[in-house]
Amino acid sequence: MLIDQIKKYLVETAGTDPQKFENPDLKVSDLDLDSLGLVEMLFEVEDKYGFQIPDPMIFLPMSFSEMVAAIEAMVQEQTQTPSPTPTN
Repeated sequence: MLIDQIKKYLVETAGTDPQKFENPDLKVSDLDLDSLGLVEMLFEVEDKYGFQIPDPMIFLPMSFSEMVAAIEAMVQEQTQTPSPTPTN
C-alpha cells in the first residue's frame, strides 16, 4: 500500500518518529521535512510507479492523509490503461 511505503520511507530514511502517524490530524509540515526531504520522499513514489509529480510543494499545506490521497489519485491516473480511441 502506498501509505505504508511512504511511512516506511519517512521512518527509515527521514528519521520521522513513527508515533507521529497515530495523530489523524498530522500535517505534512509536522513531518519535519525540508523541501529537499519532501522531494526525495516523492522520488521514491515516482520511481516505483514510473511518473513525475509536477509540483511537490502542493503537499506542504496538506494533512498527511490528504497528501497520501492526492498521491494515490495521481498514481491511479497515471497507471490507468487509456481507453481505446473509437474508429469511425
